[in-house]
Amino acid sequence: MNFYLTYFFIAIGLFGFSALFALFGVYAERKVSAFIQDRLGPTETGKYGSLQTFADILKMLQKELITPAAADKLLFMLAPAIIFIAVYLGFAALPWGPGLVPSKLNLGLYYIFAIISIETLGILMAGWGSNNKYSILGAMRSAAQIISYEIPAGFALISVVMIAQTLNLQDIAMQQGILSPEKITFAGFWDVSSIGGIFAWNVFRAPHLLIAFVIYFIASLAESNRAPFDIPEAESELVAGFHTEYTGLRFALVFLAEYSMMFMVSMVGVILFLGAWNTPLPNIGQVQLATWTTGAGWGILWIIIKTLTLVGIQMWIRWTLPRLRVDKLMALCWKILTPLAFACMLVSGIWRLWLM
Repeated sequence: MNFYLTYFFIAIGLFGFSALFALFGVYAERKVSAFIQDRLGPTETGKYGSLQTFADILKMLQKELITPAAADKLLFMLAPAIIFIAVYLGFAALPWGPGLVPSKLNLGLYYIFAIISIETLGILMAGWGSNNKYSILGAMRSAAQIISYEIPAGFALISVVMIAQTLNLQDIAMQQGILSPEKITFAGFWDVSSIGGIFAWNVFRAPHLLIAFVIYFIASLAESNRAPFDIPEAESELVAGFHTEYTGLRFALVFLAEYSMMFMVSMVGVILFLGAWNTPLPNIGQVQLATWTTGAGWGILWIIIKTLTLVGIQMWIRWTLPRLRVDKLMALCWKILTPLAFACMLVSGIWRLWLM
């Protein structure tokens, strides 16, 4: 009984965190966009407009749930829940610190890729079930985009898996710090297992993984339907894309899924490439910075800081770059990112066999 109760509270905690992050993320994005566009952003509701997002959420939750007369009611109602649950379940395998992982799965990375792919099914259900031409066009675009960009993203992540020799995200995190159970070498000759810090991160242990990280980050923007890959929600063309007909709590679930996906793909990138919950500070002689800033509390702090940094970059890109045309979006995926990601995977194989 205690076993199930523990997992119940973990699930509630992760849901609460995702909801709070969405509130914080919306407010932060409004302020970031305002700064980039030389505006003020929210200012009236709360100090510096800090309560504006809470007011918007309260208003949204009170709105009527409208179902179009010609919609497929079952698909229309189930789609938002499937979209959010697919993303939410991905948090189960993410490690937050040493020993702090909701579910320590040996196939954690595989599980995350498998479970979030269900989001595409929810998006297709939302578009088809709405019986709206803009919604179905947005859903078809989204499905094509997500399925295409999963390929370079997958190759980029396999490049890390070949170096780490495991799909367990907690083990991959452990390998990038001073708590590593095995000797880690940099370029095949420099032992960094006792130095820790930024030198033990995968992007420095095997420098070609820096290219793999850039490929993954670009693909993650497409996975999250974020600009410049937001063609499934192109307001200038499709009103709002696949969620045009949604109101109230249903729209809130779609919105929550988007921001939860932003956080999750950023956190996966941090875990695989940027040291996970390990400190960026190295041990230098008698100054044991890595040892002093390692532990459960420090781990949570470091991984949240790194993840929020990537989320901030996602917001910066959204309000800086224009939306890509559909053909250019696909050309970038198949002609540039996929060959580069495949090359990174090939280099990882050679690196593992000859240098480690």
